Parts: sequence; C-alpha cells; structure tokens
Amino acid sequence: MRERATPTIDATTVQRERERMVAGVDPIDDSETVELGDALGRINAEPLLAPFPVPPFDNAAMDGYALRWRDATASSGLLPLAGRIAAGGAPVRLPPGVAFRIFTGAAIPDGADTVVRQELVREVDGVLHVTLRAKDQLGANVRPAGGDLARGDTVLAAGRRLLPVDLGLAASVGATTVAVKRRPRVSVLVSGDELTPPGEPLAPGAIFESNGVMLSAILRVLGADVRAVKRVQDTFSATCEALALAADEADLVLSSGGVSVGEEDHLKAAVRSLGSLEIDGLPIQPGKPLGFGYVTSTPWFGLPGNPVAAFLTCLLFVAPVLRRLQGRAETLAPPYRLPAAFERPRAMQREAHLRVRRNGDTLALVAKQGSGVLSSAAASDGVAVVPIGATVAPGDLVDFHPFTDLLA
Repeated sequence: MRERATPTIDATTVQRERERMVAGVDPIDDSETVELGDALGRINAEPLLAPFPVPPFDNAAMDGYALRWRDATASSGLLPLAGRIAAGGAPVRLPPGVAFRIFTGAAIPDGADTVVRQELVREVDGVLHVTLRAKDQLGANVRPAGGDLARGDTVLAAGRRLLPVDLGLAASVGATTVAVKRRPRVSVLVSGDELTPPGEPLAPGAIFESNGVMLSAILRVLGADVRAVKRVQDTFSATCEALALAADEADLVLSSGGVSVGEEDHLKAAVRSLGSLEIDGLPIQPGKPLGFGYVTSTPWFGLPGNPVAAFLTCLLFVAPVLRRLQGRAETLAPPYRLPAAFERPRAMQREAHLRVRRNGDTLALVAKQGSGVLSSAAASDGVAVVPIGATVAPGDLVDFHPFTDLLA
C-alpha cells in the first residue's frame, strides 16, 4: 500500500485548503419568490432587468425655473412667469419666450432645456429676472430620462446579497417581488459531556455551553436556515447517529468539539465511517484540529471546542463554503493591508489569526490571545493574519479582515 505524500506546508497552504473546501460543494439550485420587503439579506437568484428607463422622463434636479436657454440669453434674463409644475403633475408644453416655476422631481416641460435654480432668479410683477452665469448653461439641473438605468440594464445581478439600497433600486423599476435562493439548511452539533445548557444548574467540573448559540447566530447572520442545535454524547455510536440524522436534513453539518486526538473525541472517526474525511487539521492558530469532509454526500465541518477557535474557524472557513452554497461569486472578501502596532518576532509553522483592534490606520493586538478567551474576540474589530514562516515588526503591513466583512 502506497503512503500518501505529506503536502509541503508554506505560506499558501491555508488558502489552498480553503479553496479546496469551497470547490468541494455545489451551489444550491432551489429558489423561491418573496415579497421585496422580505428580501433583505437574501441572495438574488436571477438577474432583474430594467423594463423601462429610470427616471422614465426628464425631470428637475432642484427647485427653480424651467426655460429655454436661448430665450433667457436673448432677453438678457427677463422672462414672464407663465405657470407652475409640481412633482407628479402631468407633462406640459413650454410656450416660447416664457418660464415655468418647477419643483424637484417634476417632469421637464416639452420645449424646456434648462432649470435655473431659484437662488438665481427674482420675480418682479410676474417677470423673472434671471441671473445668467456661465455654469447655468444649456441642460443645467435636468436629470435625463434613463440617467440612472437604461431599459434592459441589470438592476440586480444573480448571486448578489440584497442590501437596503438594492431593494430600493428594485422598487424604482416597479418590482414587488424578487426570486431568491433557498436558504442553506445547516445542522449544528455540539460535543462535550462537560457542557451544560445555559439556565440549568452547573455541576462541579461542568461549564456552560456557548458555542451552539454563537455559531447558530453567525450562520443566521450569513443567511442560513439553522435546523437545530443538538448536543451529542461523547460516544462513537451516539456521534455516528447524530451525524447521520443531521446530514439527512441539511445542506451542511457543523459540529463543535470532539475533533482533537483525545480518547473522547469521536467525530473524525465517525465521519470516516459514514463518508470521507478530506482535511484532518490545518496549520492555523487557533483552530489546528479543524476538520472537513462529507457525511455521505453532505459537507461537514468539525470545529474545535475552544470558543475563540470555533468563532474564527467558522468565519474564515465555514462562511466561505456557506457563500458558495448560496451561489455568491465572492466567498471571502479581500483583506485590507494595514500597518501593525505590534511585533511578532518569531516565525511559526502555523498561520496566526490574531484578534486586533483598529486604531485609526494601525492594528493593535487585543490582550489575552488564548483560544479559550472569548472576551478577546468580543473586544476586537477583526482578524490580522500572519502567514506561515512570517515575522511582524511594528509598521509592517499585515492582512486584516474586519468582522463586518466576515459576517457580510
């Protein structure tokens, strides 16, 4: 039997493995139609095209007076006031040699080509005295039809996570519903006999279980349908049974704890027996025991039980795979490059994910970087990434992923 070669570990190892995880899942094909008001944060399933220009007619960009520029210049800026046009009024025609009072958003009358803002006009006995300036030239303060969207332009691209501005844009072309991807179904398993649900009496040697609440919250923010958070007993048979049931009802299974090499850690062995274990640990800190594989055909992530390791590996590895399931084009936002206000003089054979605060344009380390110190994650703004084999001196540029991007 030929032994599998151990891959070379270098600065690109972690990124390569993340890309392999993402490539190992297929986007969900199912979609549904929802009301526009219920589409916030959902993933657009198909392109929405503009059925007409936006705006659909030339309109005034500000309050002022609609006129023909040549009439104003020919009369040295003296024009009779002949009417008033409010927003929402029916289009009218501008007779030669006169001007109309017009308000923001109102349709430009047929024959007018310019709106002079009201601050440059005085009205005396029904005659407008227009101050002529070079910048108030032909076409000023007129929003042209189609200036925002032309007929047939893409309003919403497929695979886009819908933000409030997207819903407003869709409404501007008359849409009341939108086709969105079905939310990925995720089952969350929590392993550890020492864990006690919050609210129950805490026995000696036990701790309150926090990862299930935290991980399911991350998944919901990212747009997943969390099917259940189940606690699993630390036995091989119970682990196999829980994994099989979770995989049967979900598009992705996420477990916390039970992925190390202890005698009570059964998850990776159970995954091997039910499917395949593709990644057994990564050279990262924290989170080295991270596992990835398949329970039958359902992708599975095994996160470490330490809270910070579970938090960061969920954001940096699970989230990109979840975005792939959603059909999003970008699975991990590119990092910022910012100068470090700290040093890390020793090169390590693990990629370090450091909790940092952004102070202006520099990154400062948060105290207590241990993988079990969840308060350090709550006190930080994001993650600084130090590649394998790299050192950091104050002022060096490092990759920075803000939590706001990792949760988007």
